[in-house]
Amino acid sequence: MSEIDLHTHSTASDGTMTPYELVSHARNIGLKALALTDHDTTKGLMQALQAGNDLGLEVVPGCELSVEYPGLMHILGLWLRSDAPALNKAMQELRDKRNMRNEVIIEKLQKLGIDISYAEVQTLAGDASVGRPHISRVLMDKGVVTSVQECFDRYLGSTGKAYVPKEKFDPEKAISVLKDENALVILAHPFSLQLDTDALRRELVRLKDLGLDGVEVFYSEHTIEQTEIYASLCRELDLLPTGGSDFHGSVKPEIGLGSGRGNLNLSYALLKALKEKRLENGLWV
Repeated sequence: MSEIDLHTHSTASDGTMTPYELVSHARNIGLKALALTDHDTTKGLMQALQAGNDLGLEVVPGCELSVEYPGLMHILGLWLRSDAPALNKAMQELRDKRNMRNEVIIEKLQKLGIDISYAEVQTLAGDASVGRPHISRVLMDKGVVTSVQECFDRYLGSTGKAYVPKEKFDPEKAISVLKDENALVILAHPFSLQLDTDALRRELVRLKDLGLDGVEVFYSEHTIEQTEIYASLCRELDLLPTGGSDFHGSVKPEIGLGSGRGNLNLSYALLKALKEKRLENGLWV
């Protein structure tokens, strides 16, 4: 059974549990530590840290940045302060652009004859950053689609009728802004880059030169073979291995907190190694 989970989402982005509920759930299933890594926001960190204090669970404050790349690249920043000024300024600029994107998506859906307004989506999202999962939930509530997958297949995914590309940081910007906040920088789920081993090695070398600290070796969607390759590359390139489920709650019911698809067994030793590295560099944990 896992002792930690270093990749999770709450209602601050596209998860279905509040940060407090997420920390409570982690404690109830026996985890010792949890990282909250919501998409492109630090809004849930204060609540998660408070929950950790209240409930006696170690909480690592973080976020997950979407990065422009031919495949799908996400970068985790761990040990972020909730007020992270440089990061929050950069992310606010992104959110402004994405809000415009959301409005265009809604306009496309309306032109397809679907009764939906941006105000409805904002109401459902509450304080969270509005994203496609919120739009899909409104469409499900209206009976337009029966599942998130159907919604993305028909309307919101890259081949959908209402798709609009998302504004993202490039890798250099993402890593730079996280480093400005003294965060630990981790490449999430490397399988999504869709690179063979040699190409991934070259990309990791490039990203390490930019400031990458580690790789999410253990992940819900990784095969045993992929996990072994990523662990080997970490040893070869002196990168820190991490692991997480990418838990979202009921919108991804097949992914369990700490357990993924039943394939995760994340030891606290992973987190201990990350903390030791930060302390060696004079950084807080």
